[in-house]
Parts: sequence; C-alpha cells; structure tokens
Amino acid sequence: MANFLRTWIESDTRDLKRLSKIADNVESHADAMAALSDEELKAKTTEYQERYQKGESLDKLLPEAFATIREADKRVLGLFPFRVQIMGSTVLHEGNIAEMRTGEGKTLTATMAVYLNAISGDGVHVVTVNEYLSARDAAEMGEVYNWLGLSVGVNASDMSPEEKRAAYQADITYSTNSELGFDYLRDNMVTDPAERSQRPLNFAIVDEVDSILIDEARTPLIISGPSSGTTALYQRADRFVKTLTVKDDYKVDLESKTITLTDAGIKKAEEFFNLDNLYDAENTALTHHLDQSLRANFIMLKDKDYVVSDDEVMIVDSFTGRIMDGRRFSDGLHQAIEAKEHVEIQDENKTMANITYQNFFRMYKKLSGMTGTAQTEREEFREIYNMEVISIPTNRPVSRIDEPDLLYPSLKNKFDAVVDLVKELHSKGQPILIGTVAVETSEYLAHLLDNENIPHNVLNAKNHAKEAEIIANAGQQGAVTIATNMAGRGTDIKLGPGVSELGGLAVIGTERHESRRIDNQLRGRSGRQGDKGYSQFFLSLEDDLMQRFGGEKIRAIMERMNLEDDDAVIKNRLITRSVESAQKRVEGNNYDSRKNVLQYDDVMREQREVIYRERNQIIDATDDLKNVLLPMVKRTITRVVDAHTFGKEAEWNLDAIVDFATSVIVPEGSINLNDLGGKSKEQLIDFLYQKALGIYDEKAKLLYEPAQMLEFERVVILRVVDSHWTDHIDAMDQLRQGIGLRGYGQLNPLVEYQSEGFRMFEEMIADIEYDVTRLFMKAEIRQNLTM
Repeated sequence: MANFLRTWIESDTRDLKRLSKIADNVESHADAMAALSDEELKAKTTEYQERYQKGESLDKLLPEAFATIREADKRVLGLFPFRVQIMGSTVLHEGNIAEMRTGEGKTLTATMAVYLNAISGDGVHVVTVNEYLSARDAAEMGEVYNWLGLSVGVNASDMSPEEKRAAYQADITYSTNSELGFDYLRDNMVTDPAERSQRPLNFAIVDEVDSILIDEARTPLIISGPSSGTTALYQRADRFVKTLTVKDDYKVDLESKTITLTDAGIKKAEEFFNLDNLYDAENTALTHHLDQSLRANFIMLKDKDYVVSDDEVMIVDSFTGRIMDGRRFSDGLHQAIEAKEHVEIQDENKTMANITYQNFFRMYKKLSGMTGTAQTEREEFREIYNMEVISIPTNRPVSRIDEPDLLYPSLKNKFDAVVDLVKELHSKGQPILIGTVAVETSEYLAHLLDNENIPHNVLNAKNHAKEAEIIANAGQQGAVTIATNMAGRGTDIKLGPGVSELGGLAVIGTERHESRRIDNQLRGRSGRQGDKGYSQFFLSLEDDLMQRFGGEKIRAIMERMNLEDDDAVIKNRLITRSVESAQKRVEGNNYDSRKNVLQYDDVMREQREVIYRERNQIIDATDDLKNVLLPMVKRTITRVVDAHTFGKEAEWNLDAIVDFATSVIVPEGSINLNDLGGKSKEQLIDFLYQKALGIYDEKAKLLYEPAQMLEFERVVILRVVDSHWTDHIDAMDQLRQGIGLRGYGQLNPLVEYQSEGFRMFEEMIADIEYDVTRLFMKAEIRQNLTM
C-alpha cells in the first residue's frame, strides 16, 4: 500500500494534465500574436512590465508572455517552441525541474520562462556548466531577448569588476555556476557598496541541473589568500616583545589567558615601530601580530603547550599530552611561536570565504533547472532544494533501440568485443559514439582503433569550443568519436544525410558509471527528436563497479552456466538489473555523503549569514554607526565585569577591571581602584560605559563632519570583523577535519561540531567586540586624518 501511495504521489500524470491546460491557454493566443506587426509585438514587453508594476502577477501574465516570445522565437530564430516545450518552460517558471530528453530543445524551452521572469526587472540568471556554453547561448538566444527590448549580459571569469556589474545589471545574465558563487563571496568581502557586482539573487534557471546541484555539491567554493602576516613582521614583533618587562610594559590575566600592553608598553611600541599611534586603524595588522607575539612569549609554554622537534613547532594535546602531528595553531599564533623559537616561519594560506553550491543556490528567491536525467535523484532535489522533478514527454516517440548489457569475463575480452562491433558498424558508415568512464580508457581504445586503421576523434574536455564542435559532428556518416561519458553535455548531435537509413547514431558504453544518470546521458545522445538510434553497454567482471558490487554473485552464475572460457558472454536483462541495483547502492552512498557535507555547512551557513548581514549593514550605512559600535562597547564592558565579579564582593578582582579599562577604553591613570570601590556590578558597567560614551563624543567633535566619523567607524569595524572572520573560517575547518574522531567516544560528530562551532562563534563575536572597542577608543584623531 505504501509503495502504491508513493508511486501515485510521485506520478507526473496529474502535473502533466495541469501543464497541458496551461499549454492550451498559451496556444490560444498564437493567432493573435501572429497577426501583430514586429513593432506591435516588441511593444508587448513594455505593456507587460507596466501591468506587472501595477500589481498583476507573473502567473497571470504567463499565457500572453509565453505566446509573445514563441512568436518572437519564430520571427528572429526561425524556431517555434512545441507544445511540450511550453509545458517544460512552465515547470521552470514554477521553480521546479523539467526533465527533457536530449535533443528536445532545452535551450529554446528556457526562453519562455526567462522572458516572463525578466519582466519583473529583478534579474534572471541562466546558469551553464562552462563559459563556452554561456557565451554561445547568450549570443544565440540573446538575439530574441534584445529584439523584444530586454538586455542580456554574460558574466565571465576574466572580466573586470565594472564589466561584471554591467553584466549583472542586465535583465538576463548568463554565467557559470562557479563564477556566480565566487562573485557572491567577493561581494561580501568589499568595503564599499559601489564595489559589489551582484544584485539580490532573484531567479535562476540551471542548465544540466543534476551536474551542478548534485555532482558538484560536495565541492565547496573557496577563496584563499595569504595569511595576514609576513615572516619579517612576525620576527620584528618578536624582537620588540622580548624587550618588554612584566607589569611595567604588559599585564597578564592568567585566568582568561589574555595579555595587554600598558601605556608604557604602548609608548615603547610606537617608538620601536616609529608610529604616532599604535591603535590607528591602519595598524590593525601590526597590533594583531603584537598580540600573538605577546601570547607566544608570555602565555604559551615550551614543552607544555608545544615542543620543538627537528626545527619544527609541534602542538601538544592538553588532554592526552601527545603531539598533534600536522596541526597548527590558528590566527598567526603558530608563526609567532616559530619566531619566538627562531625556527623557520611557515607561510599559511588562509580560507577567506567559502560556501557550498547547495547553500549558494538555495539563497535564490526562486530556483529551477533542466536536464535530460533527474528522476534518479528526485528525492534529493525535493529534500535539499525543495524542487520537484517533472518528466516532460518527448515531442515525437523515442525510436532508439536499447540493447541489454553484454558481460565478459575480462577487460581484454570486453575491449576486443567493442572493437569488433566498431569495425562492423563503421564498415557500413554508421556514426559511432563510444563513451568511457576514464581518460585512460579513452586513450587505450584510441590505441586499439589505430591498430585497426579506423579514423576517430578523441574528446578530452580541455577546449570547450572544440568539444562542442567534435560532438556536433559526431552524427556524420563514418564518424567515430571516443569521449568520456560527461563530455559534450549541452551540445546536440545532429544526424548527417543518409545516417537515419543506417540506423542512426550508435552509442557504445564501455563501462557502467556509478551513477545511472551518467549512463542515461550517454544513451540520450542518440535518438533525439524521434531519430533512429542504437545503444549497447559492454561490461566485464573486472570493471570497477562489478568488483565493488556483485561481481562474485555474477561470476557464480557464469560458472553454473559453464561460461568460463575467454569468449563467454552473457546478454541478459538480469545482468542489467543487477548492475542498476549496484548503481542504486552507490547513489545512496553518494547522497548520504552530500547530505553530510550540507549538514556541516549549514552550521557555517547560519554564521555566514549573521556576519554578512552585519557587514552589509555597516557598508550600507549612510549615518554614523553609533547604534552599532556603542552596543559592542557595552557588551565588551559587561563581559569583562562579569568575568571578574564572581562570588562575594570582597573576592571581586577590581585590579583586573582597572587594567582592562586603562588598556582598552580610557587613558592610563584616569581610573583607579577608588573609582570602582563600593559599586555594584551594574554600577561598574554603567560607570565604565559612561566613560566610553564621553570618549566617543570627544571623537565625534574632532571629526565634526558626519561623513568622516562614519568612515572612521566603518574602517575600524570592517578591519576587525574581516580579520576575525577569516581566522574563524580557518578554525572551523580544522574543527571539521578532526571532529570525526569523537565518534569513537560514542559522541555524534555532527552534534559536537554544532555545539563546538556555536561556542567558537560566540567567542569570535566577543573577540570582535573587544578589538573594535580597543581600536576605536585608543585611536587618536588627527585633523589631517585620511582614510
């Protein structure tokens, strides 16, 4: 019963009936649109835009808008979208996935949904797997959009920021998935709103959606940069710190493991580094190096926190006492210790921003996609992206012959059989596409065909333009093309003259891929638009998939059937079903792996959204940032006071509060123990906060122009936030790499990562607010301030 219900729920029948009615409605406008002159048809775009601005929904506009661009497609491109293409485009507009067989015209299908959604003016992104396809589709389909008065942009990796901004401002933007993701990350690293490229993410149509959202989902996008410090600066900071004396120049709070310079220490630093003011905004990197050097020299203890072995600093695990091989302290602390111990200071690349495709594409207001193969990942699309997969019928019945798999005892038997079939088909001129899983297999097959003097092309995806050209010509008489199974996606193979009479394009698979989708993609290269075609997969017991799943079981069957000789071959639907069963298991494993990556990245997603939201608030501010900065100061004061006022009043550590106040907020000597004595916790917080308010007001008077104050606040906050955020990403990455070991202690690694990650994030926020408070309060304002 459960299986029946599931089948009924997942059936496309009801959807297709509904889509068919919408297609009827679109087609009912065809004659009216055909009767319009070119100018009248072009004017429809402005009419729809005005109607949308007055409150008419895109759903309401769909029948007329689709009919408009269908007619425009016919006049400009010479192509008139079929009824099934109307249905497919409706699926795209609704934010779902249209599964359409190869050759059914997905590029033309997309024009209707793209046009309708571009009417809103909020931008439509058409996402492709490579830049060649972006440029090709933008040039071909851009003609009809331009004709109807819409602007088209292409976003490429080699563009300048100005060119990218122009591309994103267009009504329709063609781009690759990776460039969209990187631009998003770069936009959240700028310090000026004018430097952003993208607009808010509105609507995306992802071509080859399974390739981008499934196959590449385990690979995060990462922007790396050199660590903030240089070797020379670590060494200079270390030389300076070694000249300091405790109490006179710095104070240590062993409980919190914090260390701060006194006014005398600050004066020494300014003389040593030839500075007017150590805490000027432009000295953020130096103060960070000094802080780490102070920690390295006076808090981190050799042979307790770390050891030096073979001129290398090694971390000692505080819980087990064992050396943590391959691990390094983050935030530049490791380099500071290396400088302290006079060993080679190793450079580190630091992750400055990262995101997975899953989390990036889920930020779009509406997301849709098209592909020839998505049904096998139907559940994943629904669960991860909230998109339904709807299979659109072909315009003409499929007449391709799909033969059952052939199974051979060894790889040699299999490839000999492949070559024999190629010779047979090639002798009569039938074009052949041979799909391989690996590049090595392609080269091996090419060598075998060379030995038989059979001319052929080998496709190696290094040059996308050449790839498309080779694939496009693979349907000509006598053509033999060897390609990896994924090559040529997005490019149609059209049959040359007389090929149909020979049986159409013959597709030969030399191995089953671990994903059924990839096999279906290869098969789908043949038999487009009702063309004749043929497909056959050759397998052997030595294939990787057969070795991993079910090889022994099938070998036993062969033994029982006395098929152990070298020429033995099984051609049976049972083999095909057994292989597909093995593929389902691999797909399940891969899905679990992608889901696991997403669950971990969801922790970072929540943190990323908080940081980026706060960052954008600071960047976009037009008034002063008093309402952002002063609460940071108040929370910093509250944390420090709370940390030192445990237990009875007589046990409070007021000395530590005075040290904090004079090193972070007020000039040294302006507060003493008498000022704090007799006050309650709340009164202490208020007293220090009022002092901070006074300093804030003094700075505001010195920077009498609001724009100057805003820029000063912005520079201070952004520099601190960016420094700590990149350090936090690095620390979270290290946590992620080691968290799996906690499973051995009967702990759930994901739950541990979530709780530990939350604690680290809270600590980072506290550190940001402390450093912003110190930098802002201690920075000296000069009238010739230049930012």
